Amino acid sequence: MNRMTYEEYLEKNGSLTYRNIGTSMLPLLKQGRDLFIVERKTQGRCKKYDVVLYRRPPGQYVLHRIIQVRVADYVLLGDNCINKEYGIKDEDILGVMTGYVRKGKRKSCKSIPYLIYSRSWTWMSPVRIFCKKMMATISHLGKRK
Repeated sequence: MNRMTYEEYLEKNGSLTYRNIGTSMLPLLKQGRDLFIVERKTQGRCKKYDVVLYRRPPGQYVLHRIIQVRVADYVLLGDNCINKEYGIKDEDILGVMTGYVRKGKRKSCKSIPYLIYSRSWTWMSPVRIFCKKMMATISHLGKRK
């Protein structure tokens, strides 16, 4: 049985609902609990705060948030990550998250609580990154003894 790629599925159906895998989008999306809903990117540029499904070579798919829109590309960062990704181009982006499902209830990315979360979480990213790096350094130093 041939499995469809995300690109093929989005091209055929226009949207994709999928179970979250991994921890990069915590605390918004938790593995084993949440589903995310992505609609195919058709045209135009994505916006800051959009969560996008994109393809990294070779064939790895990632769901991260746009934290900066540049002339030729985007800077992305997972909500639970410390390393920004540079050079993500429009052709790498397959779709934009429009909602998610938690405990059987659909939540919209246009809702006021979500908009407040996405902006405040992005605004706080320098502080979060600094704290996570400090905790990793402290943990590493503790293991050296």
